[in-house]
Amino acid sequence: MKVLLIATLVFGMLVSYSGNAQSRSMAKQGEKVWVFVNTIKADKRQQFEQFLHEVFWKGAEKLNAEDKKVFKQTRVLHPTAAEADGNYSYLFVMDPVIEGGDYDIESLLKKMYGQAKASEYIKVFEDASAGEQKGYLLTQSQD
Repeated sequence: MKVLLIATLVFGMLVSYSGNAQSRSMAKQGEKVWVFVNTIKADKRQQFEQFLHEVFWKGAEKLNAEDKKVFKQTRVLHPTAAEADGNYSYLFVMDPVIEGGDYDIESLLKKMYGQAKASEYIKVFEDASAGEQKGYLLTQSQD
């Protein structure tokens, strides 16, 4: 049931973001796509979204062209409702996956802000998390 809920959420969000998706490349048949689900505590949503948009995504401006491409080909989908346990699931869609690209949050934060500041930001991220991140490696099907 939860997988169906996630699939429904992803499909609905992709449809609503389809205008944005047209401005960048998407996986072609046989290419890899990653979907990661981060479950965030209900009382930490604001903290997480602030970290995500004001620290992490904004910090991408400081990265080299190769790392910026990882951000360009990654979408973040915000939940429209809480899960049954009251937490919220945010989805990251890497489409397509860039072979050899750096997708590690801590590594990217170090490149953006240096070791000390990255450690502070990782604590903010971990404090908001309600559990382990779940990842799915997928292959783009036929159109």
